[in-house]
Amino acid sequence: MNKDFSKMSGAEKAAYLLLCLGEETTSEVFKELKDDEVRWISSYMKNVDHVPADLAKQVVDQYRKTQQDYAGLFVDGSEFISNALTSTGDQKRVESLLEDLNSGFDGKPLETISMMEPRMVADLLKNEHPQTVALILSTQKAEHTGNVLQYLPEELRSDVVYRIARIEKVSPEVIQQIEEALQREIGGFVKKDQHHVGGVDKVVEILTRMEKNLEQQILSGIEEVDAETAETIRNSLVTFEDLSNIDNRGMQKILREVKNETLTLALKTSPEGIKEKIYHNISERAAEIIAEDLEALGPVRLSDVERAQQSIVKIALRLEEEGQLVLPGKGQETLV
Repeated sequence: MNKDFSKMSGAEKAAYLLLCLGEETTSEVFKELKDDEVRWISSYMKNVDHVPADLAKQVVDQYRKTQQDYAGLFVDGSEFISNALTSTGDQKRVESLLEDLNSGFDGKPLETISMMEPRMVADLLKNEHPQTVALILSTQKAEHTGNVLQYLPEELRSDVVYRIARIEKVSPEVIQQIEEALQREIGGFVKKDQHHVGGVDKVVEILTRMEKNLEQQILSGIEEVDAETAETIRNSLVTFEDLSNIDNRGMQKILREVKNETLTLALKTSPEGIKEKIYHNISERAAEIIAEDLEALGPVRLSDVERAQQSIVKIALRLEEEGQLVLPGKGQETLV
């Protein structure tokens, strides 16, 4: 049955072209393609047992024409930039530049603010609506935002951080309105699509770069407005795995308040690091019992494991608030 060349898909034409070019050439082409592209083209090739002469001529002719139309050099610009920056060897600088490039903006939005002294930014924004301040600061690097927050009025800080946590996407129209409202002080250019700027992860990144007393002050302020969001932020600030970095005395204080069955369940999916930390801070006999119980424990729901882990984290957070221990947390140095 003759194929209608005009109705064939690109993958099907590629399949017939490669059949004409032979196995060696096909092998070299497949090395450069993604797995799903190889599968797609191969699905057409596997059922072919004859390539009519006129069809062979058509696919080869189109290949030659395409080769002429698109003569030149094809590159993956993003990959090229990433590899070039990585090759410079300055890892801190590379990470900073790649973060800017991958942030989704053509040039950092509100770029002037990112280069201003934190105290000046706070002075500029302190009389703006908290939502406007949150949107602006959510576009900045976490360290810069954390520094700016320290100079904002105390009553404004928690409100702004809470609003950052509630942001998921912001339209270019909203950013444009902000830029127009602050046209004399700040500027910038944004792409015409949705931008990820805020959210809980952003808040966690900001808070881990601030002093502990300010972190707790801000979270307490958020809790008064939205206890659920405050708890989500707290849970993200310190994970169960982070407890492996706590000092032995602190770990012992936590474990005194944890029931064995809760501890066993919490360790079900845990990495060896946290298990070793816990075993090291309980008696040898207790460690043996928990290890045996873990081995005998059948399948359990992941949600139950996470709930057990979170209950232990809450104990740790409470003890920290009471001043009985210090939690390293995310982005902070390990205690020894």
